[in-house]
Amino acid sequence: LDATAVGDEGGFAPNIQDNREGLDLINVAIDEAGYTGQVKIGMDVAASEFYKGGTQYDLDFKNPEAGDASVVSYSDLISLYKSFVDEYPVVTIEDPFDQDDWTAFSELTAAV
Repeated sequence: LDATAVGDEGGFAPNIQDNREGLDLINVAIDEAGYTGQVKIGMDVAASEFYKGGTQYDLDFKNPEAGDASVVSYSDLISLYKSFVDEYPVVTIEDPFDQDDWTAFSELTAAV
C-alpha cells in the first residue's frame, strides 16, 4: 500500500517521516539513475496550507494530535529551507510561505 500512496494533488507520495527523508530518497533515485550532479530539485511547499497566522506555521498540520510542538516561526522555516539548499541540489522553492507573508519571503531571498 505504501508504494501506491497518493498525495493531495494526485502525485506519488511515498510513506516518509520527514522532509529530509524525502530529499534523501530523491537523491538516491538520481544517483541510481546515473544522473548525480546533472539533476536539480524544485520544491513546491504550498506553505499557505499549513500557515497558522502571524509568523507561525504548523509542520504537522494533518495530525490533530500534534499539538504546538510542530508549530514553527517563519524564521525556523528559513533555516530549514537554507539547510535544504546547502545540503541538496535544490534550486527553486515554490510557495515557501503564505502568499501574504512578505517579510518571510524577503528574509529567505536574502538568506539564500
